[in-house]
Amino acid sequence: MGIGTWAWGNQLLWGYQESMDDELQAVFNLAVKYGINLFDTADSYGTGKLNGRSELLLGKFIREFPGPKRVRSNIHIATKFAAYPWRLTSRQFVDACNSSLGRLQLEQLGIGQLHWSTANYAPLQEKVLWNGLIEMYEKGLVRAVGVSNYGPRQLLRIHDYLKVRGVPLNSAQVQFSLLSMGKDQMELKALCDSLGIQLISYSPLGLGMLTGKYSTSRLPQGPRRVLFSQILPGLEPLLISLREIANKRGKTVSQVAINWCICKGTVPIPGVKTLQQAKENLGALGWRLNSDEIFQLESAGCKLPRKMIQNIFQTR
Repeated sequence: MGIGTWAWGNQLLWGYQESMDDELQAVFNLAVKYGINLFDTADSYGTGKLNGRSELLLGKFIREFPGPKRVRSNIHIATKFAAYPWRLTSRQFVDACNSSLGRLQLEQLGIGQLHWSTANYAPLQEKVLWNGLIEMYEKGLVRAVGVSNYGPRQLLRIHDYLKVRGVPLNSAQVQFSLLSMGKDQMELKALCDSLGIQLISYSPLGLGMLTGKYSTSRLPQGPRRVLFSQILPGLEPLLISLREIANKRGKTVSQVAINWCICKGTVPIPGVKTLQQAKENLGALGWRLNSDEIFQLESAGCKLPRKMIQNIFQTR
């Protein structure tokens, strides 16, 4: 399991305030103390003037981590680089990587990732960005390269393109949860397994819907409110199964939902804003759902009248 840091700097969706930074640092320290060494971020994380805030905070937290140097050196930062329309050359994409390294104050990233594919709207830009990933890898700016929001067909294309140039594709990040386990996700997972690519599952808790903390009478504030009001009315059968298993296991609903992602062979990266959330998510580790429990959850998930909306940049 890793930690997603989309909320670190995002005021619009997640209500970030700079007053949260001390607790975020405590979250980071706790996660690393318990063996979490993958932190996912992006050069676009942070709203408005706070753009890049997530990377700045991660860099600060790494430098100030109170543990031994060997622990700090084993922390892997996976940064996603946005496919902005003005990034039209591979050099510009490499420059984006260098900017991220500057904010993080690191010499090398664990994984450099293309945040989304432009195949749906600017196909000619796509190979320029792929070449940027290759250059980052060849220059030693990243230990590995990955992609995000790629479907099976486009994933195979970039895998083959990189392979010819001697660059292995390390990871593929996609929305993957009990709310998002459709044909495309399962096809992508099978392809990743066959190609030796690690699937990283973002939004494993469905933006919070799979925590069991919300209902039609208790909705979050902000942009999530509309989405939750559409999906939660039909979510109760899945939540009942999650609660049943959680009670039997002495776990929470969130822990069961995250553990399902782990049991499917993915690396979930739940977002965390508070120490309470961090401690709860860590409880998803060290045990595994059995086959009957997995079947029960998936059966309930398949019958949902409405699934999670997919990222607008998701390709086939």
